[in-house]
Amino acid sequence: MGKKAKSSSGIAKAADRKIDKSTLPPPPPPPEEEYGSSKPLDAPSLPGNSFKILDSDGYDDGGVADLSLLIDLEDNVQRRRRGDAEYFTALKQDLLPRATKGNMAKMTRREQKVQLAQLLFSEDDQAEDKGPSEVFMETASQDEDETVLAHRRERLAQAKLALRMSLLLREPACTSLSLSELCKRRLALFGKDGAPEALRCAERALEITQDGFWDNDEVAVEAEDVPRLDPKYEKNATAPGLAHPTSLKLLPIRVSDLCKRSALLQRGNALAAMGKQEQARDAYTKVFPLLEKEPRCSRVDWERHSLYINIGNTHSREGQFTLADEQYKIAEQLGNDHIKAEEGSKADGAGMVNGAKRARAFALKKSGKEDEAKALLREVIASQIKLNEEEEAKKKKEAEEAAAAEA
Repeated sequence: MGKKAKSSSGIAKAADRKIDKSTLPPPPPPPEEEYGSSKPLDAPSLPGNSFKILDSDGYDDGGVADLSLLIDLEDNVQRRRRGDAEYFTALKQDLLPRATKGNMAKMTRREQKVQLAQLLFSEDDQAEDKGPSEVFMETASQDEDETVLAHRRERLAQAKLALRMSLLLREPACTSLSLSELCKRRLALFGKDGAPEALRCAERALEITQDGFWDNDEVAVEAEDVPRLDPKYEKNATAPGLAHPTSLKLLPIRVSDLCKRSALLQRGNALAAMGKQEQARDAYTKVFPLLEKEPRCSRVDWERHSLYINIGNTHSREGQFTLADEQYKIAEQLGNDHIKAEEGSKADGAGMVNGAKRARAFALKKSGKEDEAKALLREVIASQIKLNEEEEAKKKKEAEEAAAAEA
């Protein structure tokens, strides 16, 4: 037993440390009852027309519940691990993991998590990867102007900051996602020259999603300005992966699956950049089983669409246009399904169709059919101009309606 406080100030401090259990929020649900965005909603929770699930009742939530699982703003994992009394005592005494130095030292753990989410998931107007498509495009940095390169360097620095924050906050899901983003942004900045380092990040992201253990110190190296790996370093994997039985007592398997989907996609992209097309296809293909039970909504169909296009592009790089076009046709059909559905997202569907046609045009050009490629690209450009005009008209109408409602 600890010593009892004798002075009035000591008694006051002891009383201040006590938690009034009647004021605590309800305990978090069991991990097996957290379904994320896989569970359809009865009605759309967000404005817009891109949330209806095809071929069944219900609406997609836009990935909001999945984001909540990954960022865990309510600290459900820490609450389950510590128990509410210990957790809220530690919270009150500022003993929970967070950054205590630098610009964010004055921010609470929750505020730092919000900052982390912005680093990982927010898109700015200049972002080249803005939008739902995750199709890998080969880049040549020497052909880009300095403004573009400066923005890519900034995006890479943000991913490194996200990784450092994830490790400080002891959030393995965000650590895995940060590594996947590092892979993606390394490829954007350095192209195939940065592919080996990008692949290393993706493989470490994937390791965190598994049922074994991973090495925290080994991962932290990737957040350095110039990652230097000691060839004599002895791996010390002691952190349980997201699918480890210990972890699954604290969080649902869906967290592992979501991070694995991202890591496998980026691993495929890095392998494709290295010219290892067969291995890239293998990585992309491994994502599909993780999507089997996901709803047919525009958000998830964009993920499926990106995989089919990426697989098709690996065949195109090998000079196999027929095999490539088989994948482009599947991707195009995903878009047509949304266009034809009564409550489908016409804009998303048209975007998927255009994306498939664009990929087909580039593959045609690679196979020597330049006239067909040019004709198809003209069709895509005309369709995209029409879509942009419709989107502008829609925004204008919504602004006018909002102004009229306020008048």
